[in-house]
Amino acid sequence: MKVLVIGSGGREHAICYAFSKSPRVANIYCANGNAGIASIAELVAIKPDEIGRLADFAESKGIDLTFVGGETSLALGVVDEFEGRGLKIIGASKAAARLEASKAFAKDFMKRQGIPTAEYAVAASPAEAIEILEGGRFGEVTSPVVVKADGLAAGKGVVVANDRLEAIAAINELESLVGAEAASTIVLEECLFGREVSLILFADGESFALMPPTRDHKRIGEGDTGPNTGGMGTFTDDSLLSSQQTAEIIDTVIRPTLKGCSDEGFRFRGILFLGLMMTEAGPKVLEYNVRFGDPETQAILFRLDSDLVDICEAMLEGRLGETEIKWRAGSSACVILAAENYPAKPRIGDVIKGLDQAAAHSDVVIFHAGTNLDENGSFVTSGGRVLGVTAVGDDLESALEKAYASASEISWPGMQFRRDIGKPAGN
Repeated sequence: MKVLVIGSGGREHAICYAFSKSPRVANIYCANGNAGIASIAELVAIKPDEIGRLADFAESKGIDLTFVGGETSLALGVVDEFEGRGLKIIGASKAAARLEASKAFAKDFMKRQGIPTAEYAVAASPAEAIEILEGGRFGEVTSPVVVKADGLAAGKGVVVANDRLEAIAAINELESLVGAEAASTIVLEECLFGREVSLILFADGESFALMPPTRDHKRIGEGDTGPNTGGMGTFTDDSLLSSQQTAEIIDTVIRPTLKGCSDEGFRFRGILFLGLMMTEAGPKVLEYNVRFGDPETQAILFRLDSDLVDICEAMLEGRLGETEIKWRAGSSACVILAAENYPAKPRIGDVIKGLDQAAAHSDVVIFHAGTNLDENGSFVTSGGRVLGVTAVGDDLESALEKAYASASEISWPGMQFRRDIGKPAGN
C-alpha cells in the first residue's frame, strides 16, 4: 500500500511513524515534510495548500490512502478535491472544516445544536467589538474576556484578556497579529474557569472512537507564563477524565456534534478535536479542531497499538463502531524543544547535537518539527518548535522521566523547553 501524508511538522512525523509500523504499508510519501520525516518517508516538494498538485501527485503515483495533517488543506477543500477524483483520503470536508476555520460558525453551530459552550458575541469589525464590550455584554469592566479572530490564525488568534482595557488593546492588535482576513470578524466570549482537557476522536460520520485524553501546555514559560505558543508539550493520562465525565462529554458534546453535522448537511468524517473546559457546571467546548493537534498527536500515536491503516479503512467504510482500537496502557508525554526567541522570531540554522544518544533511550521517539540538513548532513534548526521528545511509561511520572532524560542529551545554542510538562501548575 502507498500512503501520502500532507503536512510538514511534528504532527505529520508522528502520523508517518504510525503508518510505518503497519505491515500493510510499502511506501510513505509526505508533502512537503521535513528532514526528520525523510528517515521514514519520501519527501514530496508540494506544499499543503497546493490542492490540485497534491491530487495530481496522488493520481500519478497510485496513492492508496491520503491522510491530512493540518487545517489549512482541509479548509481549502483538499478532501473534496480528492474524493471528486475517486481518491481515498482521511479528513474533514470543506463544509465540515468550517468548525475550525470560522470561530463564529462554530459558536453559532453549538448554539443551534444545544452544545454547552461559553456565552459569546460576534462582531463584524474592531469598532463593533469594542462597542459590544463597552455596552457591558460580558460583565464588569474588570471581568476577563476572551478575544478571538474568526479565521485560521496558526494558534495566534486567541487572547485571554484580564479586563476591558486589555481586551480593547487585543482587538486593536488582532489584525497585525493574524492578518486582515482572519481578523475580519471577531468573536468575544465569556472567560470559562475550570480544568482544561482535550479529547480527540476518530469519526466516520455516525460512529466514533475516542483517543486517550490529553492536556496541552500552551505558554512558553513554566508555570504558564509568557506568550502563547503552538504548544510546548502535552501528555496523555487516563486520570484526566473520569468515566462519568467521559460519558457526559459523549452525551452532551460528541453525539450532538456528529448528529448536528449530519442534520446540517455535512457529515463529519475524519479527526475531531474537542478543546474542553471542565467547569463546575460540566464540560463546555472551548473550540473545535478538525484534525490532530500538535503536539497532542505525538503523545497519542506513540501509544497506538492498532494498525492505523485498519482504522482509516474502518472510517472510510463506516465500520468504526465495530472496530476495536487498542492503546498501550499507561501514559505518554511530549516535551517540545524550541529555538531561541520562539515564539517571536526564532533563531534558525543552529546545529543540533546529541540526537543519536537521545534517540537511544528506551520507550522514546524524537519527532522532528522544524529541522533541515546542512551541507555536512547535520540536522539544523529551521523553525520555532524544533523537536518533540516523546516517551511512554507505565504511569505519567515514568513517561516524563524518560522524556526529560532524553531531552537532556540534546543541545543547540539558545535551546529552550519547559520543565513542568505534566505538572498541575501547567495547563
